Amino acid sequence: MAKVTILGATGNVGVFAAHTISEIPYVSDMLLVGRPGREDFLAGCCRDLSDSFAARGTDVRLSYSTSILDAKDSDVIICTAGVPRRPGQDRNDLAFENAKIIAETAETIGRSSPDAILFLVTNPVDVMTAVALKYSGLQPRQIFGLGTHLDSMRLKSLIAHYFRVHVSEVHTRIIGEHGDSMVPLWSATTIGGIRISNLPTFSGLPVQEMIETVRTSGEAIIRDKGSTVYGPGEAIATLIRTILGDENRILTVSSYIKSEIHGIGDVCIGVPARINRDGVFPVPLSLEESEVAGFRESVKKIRKVTAGVMERLEEVR
Repeated sequence: MAKVTILGATGNVGVFAAHTISEIPYVSDMLLVGRPGREDFLAGCCRDLSDSFAARGTDVRLSYSTSILDAKDSDVIICTAGVPRRPGQDRNDLAFENAKIIAETAETIGRSSPDAILFLVTNPVDVMTAVALKYSGLQPRQIFGLGTHLDSMRLKSLIAHYFRVHVSEVHTRIIGEHGDSMVPLWSATTIGGIRISNLPTFSGLPVQEMIETVRTSGEAIIRDKGSTVYGPGEAIATLIRTILGDENRILTVSSYIKSEIHGIGDVCIGVPARINRDGVFPVPLSLEESEVAGFRESVKKIRKVTAGVMERLEEVR
């Protein structure tokens, strides 16, 4: 049984993630951590969630705090803390503002919870994963970000709808930045185990339209309803279940790579990784030429943003 801590638990994603994670049978304890001054809200969340647990028959010990130090002994710490993206704002516009929060948070976690797995949701998630890795002192396998996991699920859903098949029949991945330079892996996309390019109807697939829909999905949801909640919340729960269940599933998350993809590495970015109780382990890939070129461009962009953020952090710390 495991203890899961959610940092930034007063936000919409944090609250909903608490609800979805509570359904995972391996979770025995859950701690919600919010900012000082938000004690009443946290207490209310705990009461409301506890009522839902009672109605569902879930036995999870729930508590709240305004101190990250109470996350000690956690198996997994989920960080949703940070400034949310506003309508019309690029994820990378948030980089430095949120990096200051993540750097301080990661340092504290590294000292107080050295055995935990740290899961970043805060945007821009690839850059925040790199910041957390540097300032926590934890091993690369212990730190990962939501990355392109949700993007991959969005594309999966669009493909299933187009071919009129159950979503479980579709397997696809998006790698690279969780953002504009994301790279769909059509070469690794299958339907019912059949490579998608071997299906005659693939020639009519609106590929560019689909990718543009995935790229702008978060922005469209933020514009229409203020924030993304249910998609990220369910995606978070899937990854927590994979870790705590020691499932060894391969999912696409933001992780530190050395040179696993055509010699490209030394960056935190979205890649397929084997995930289990010990952490996250990127899987070496061999891609088609156009995919490699797209991935190189995505890495180049993330490296540049990450380097700029790290430099500014060093100046203010």
